[in-house]
Amino acid sequence: MDMQRLASALEASLDPAQNKQAETALLQEQRKRGFSLQLLQIVASDTYGPTARLASALYFKNFIRRSWTNEAGNYKLPSDEVASIKRELIGLMINVPSNIQYQLGDAVGVIADSDFWRRWDTLVDDLVSRLTPDNARINNGVLQVAHSIFKRWRPLYRSDELYTEINHVLSNFGEPFVQLLGNTDQLIEQNWNNKPVLSPYISTLNLMMKLLYDLSVQDLPPIFEDNMASITSLLHKYLVYDNPLLHTDADSEAGPLEMVKSGIFEVLILYSQKYEDAFGPFVEQFVGSSWNLLTTTGLDTKNDVLVSKALQFLTSVTRMPQHAQAFNNDETMSQVIERVVLPNLSLRESDLELFEDEPIEFIRRDLEGSDSDTRRRAATDFLQRLLSQSQKLVTAVVLRYVNQYLSEFSRNPTANWKSKDTAVYLYSAIAAKGAITASQGVKSVNELVNILDFFKANVAGDLVSESNVEPILRVDAIKYLYVFRSQITRDQWRDAFPLVVKHLGSSDYVIYSYAAIAVERVLALTDATKQPVISPTDVKPLSAQLLQHLFQLIERNPESAKLQENEFLMRCVMRVLIVLRDDVIPITDNVLSHFIKITTIISPNPANPRFYYYHFEALGAFIRFAAPSQPEKIENSLYPVFVNVLQNEIQEFIPYVFQLFAALLEANPSGSLTSYYTQITQPILSPDFWSSRGNIPALVRLLSSMMARGASYIAESRQLEAVLGIFQSLITSKANEIYGFELLESIVTNFPASILDTYFATVLQLLFTRLQNSKTETFSSRFVRFYHFVSARIESGLGADWFIKHANQVQDGVYVQLYLGIILPDTQKLARPLDRKIAVISLTKTLTESSAFAEKYKKGWGFTCEALLKLLENSPVIASTDDSIVDQDVDDMSFGVGFTQLQTIRRPTRDLWPEVTDVKSWVGKTLRDANARQGGKIKSFAEERLAQSPEALHVLAMYMSK
Repeated sequence: MDMQRLASALEASLDPAQNKQAETALLQEQRKRGFSLQLLQIVASDTYGPTARLASALYFKNFIRRSWTNEAGNYKLPSDEVASIKRELIGLMINVPSNIQYQLGDAVGVIADSDFWRRWDTLVDDLVSRLTPDNARINNGVLQVAHSIFKRWRPLYRSDELYTEINHVLSNFGEPFVQLLGNTDQLIEQNWNNKPVLSPYISTLNLMMKLLYDLSVQDLPPIFEDNMASITSLLHKYLVYDNPLLHTDADSEAGPLEMVKSGIFEVLILYSQKYEDAFGPFVEQFVGSSWNLLTTTGLDTKNDVLVSKALQFLTSVTRMPQHAQAFNNDETMSQVIERVVLPNLSLRESDLELFEDEPIEFIRRDLEGSDSDTRRRAATDFLQRLLSQSQKLVTAVVLRYVNQYLSEFSRNPTANWKSKDTAVYLYSAIAAKGAITASQGVKSVNELVNILDFFKANVAGDLVSESNVEPILRVDAIKYLYVFRSQITRDQWRDAFPLVVKHLGSSDYVIYSYAAIAVERVLALTDATKQPVISPTDVKPLSAQLLQHLFQLIERNPESAKLQENEFLMRCVMRVLIVLRDDVIPITDNVLSHFIKITTIISPNPANPRFYYYHFEALGAFIRFAAPSQPEKIENSLYPVFVNVLQNEIQEFIPYVFQLFAALLEANPSGSLTSYYTQITQPILSPDFWSSRGNIPALVRLLSSMMARGASYIAESRQLEAVLGIFQSLITSKANEIYGFELLESIVTNFPASILDTYFATVLQLLFTRLQNSKTETFSSRFVRFYHFVSARIESGLGADWFIKHANQVQDGVYVQLYLGIILPDTQKLARPLDRKIAVISLTKTLTESSAFAEKYKKGWGFTCEALLKLLENSPVIASTDDSIVDQDVDDMSFGVGFTQLQTIRRPTRDLWPEVTDVKSWVGKTLRDANARQGGKIKSFAEERLAQSPEALHVLAMYMSK
């Protein structure tokens, strides 16, 4: 493919109508040597349009992410191509437009993760050499590259390797950075009245604030500490700096001044929290300036981030006792509340516009608190920090304002409804102590207030009244119950819950969404004894109507993007199904039809990962509880929908669909492998699906479920070798070795020894090679578990002797080395109770059933006995099976094309020996029975082979005598 056709294909990859065909062509092209350099040529050339150049940068970023190194850290590209990329990329990034710069910056970050700094030790010198005294365009490109690399340090934990890297950077970059900071200050001064020249220097200053944070995030660099006076002076200068040339007309987008000042506040927050000794003497000036900024900055949304950062800075400073004392009197506290807190808590016109025009965005900002740069969130955090320092004073002052606003509302409810909103929000802020948790809401409250009395007097009416209530006040009432849900008793919830459910019928988007959020969280709420606060028996009579209404709300707008916009509704569907459990069976047809419809609509364009996560969780709950009683109906209905996902390669859905296919199989374990599954056997054994790491855990589970129901079909159709080929691929990868063992255990569980005999020596050879060449702790542990898994399965024709036979086929005598060097010592390291239980059963059966240990490995018999007794000192106790569904907070999960476990169909840990409940008693009985059956041989072996270990002999005798 020539360069022009490649550029056209890249451009087409951004067009949904041409995407699939273009991606197929690009996948073929990327296998060719030098492909990455062709992408960079397109990025660099003005010959191609801006769309093609951006598409090429995007593809380059993703190509590098996939193709730079393997798991061992070795380059996957030819060495000359790697060298060319490193040589060309920095210069290119400096000279391209900013939208392309960001994409290349991400690619630089990927390369840096692998190579910086030891395999790219020239990078910092290269960056420094490109810095100029006064060329803002070049400097901004260099600084953007530096930020792409150094921002990686922000979330990392301290380590020697990390600090070595940072010191390497500072030794080369620190001095030029400080000099450039000074130069940029001078250039801004010199060009204060020349906007075209000034603006790029302000961008330089903005980037330098980001880098100041990056370079300081782990520890305060000595060069910054030595220059603390001049650096803080410059920070303060630009915190109060103003220039009309930099003002913007936009009300909603932050301008260059707002961005620089927000960046300065981020540095100030970091320094006040981590480097109080060095920064403390300079804090006072910033406190005063922050106060002035907060009392003079307008309410435009373009200032939201800046105001939030200023409030966050004051919140962090208030942790310091000497600064907290400044607020510790009634007059000052009143000023703080009136001039800083209240203006940023009160609703603005822009908030009301968001409520009307973008209701889902209003909900996400207001309810979840995920956007910490909202004014309300920052003002609440500041107020709660003051409350923690002076609870009695803050409570008294705030309650005065709460009562004042409630009085304003009562004088004219129609005109002054915003006053009530402010009062309720303000009261909630001081009533809650600590963070609002996902599971319980507020867990601790301010003992100086009474949340239930306030609710009854001021909030409940907005929940009960049928008319003449502002929508936001209804939302406030629902949210109040949601926030304080764990403080409300079961009896109180019995009265309140129907009122919340009623508002699912509201025509207002925000009201019914908040109602869904509250219903879902309250249904998930449990008391101290883990019992649900809302009894399932109270919900079940309403369930069919409730589900039907939720589905109607979701499907109200059948356009794909709008339908999947509101994840809160789908999460509520999921929760109702979890509460219903088997009671969903009578409404199976209705629920199933909605799931099929929604899946069909969203499949061509998966737009909201949270929505489709909850959609598949809800579908998983439905399959879990409805499929066991009617597996064929549900399989027949869902199969075409799921196959459509696979055939159309909807990558976002495929890992979920594989999990759901497995759950359908597991719902009917006694059934045969139907034609539906035999038709997809060949495709899922092909390498295509396995090339995506996100598919692997789900595919292993699906294959395991298929083998459980159709081992004979797989064997007869000669597909076991393909399954073993997948095992081989997984076991050679450190990232996937655990799934390799899961698949291998499924093979051993479901195929008879007569079939396994053909392949087992080859399997062991693969395992032994990994043990010898690249053993990891995880691999060793899983290998030891696997050994015991085989050793314990004597009744299936396996056992220790069977393992020994095949091991010695690989290499004569290797078993003894393996057993003494790895299996016995690492058995004691097994941590999971079920693994330890399998080991106990394995070792016990080795003592009682193995001919090799009875006749050939006499010392090994004694070592095995001692290992068994040591395991029994900390006897494994297997927890009782719990079929509850664990909540997963989606904010803690990474979404995208990858694997996300569906909690509603999480496969329970399987105990293959459930009859063994008391492990010690079972060991004693097994030894006694074997001793009796074998004419006293076990006792005789023990006396002979434990003669040098009288203590072990005594303990064994105790077990055998019980």
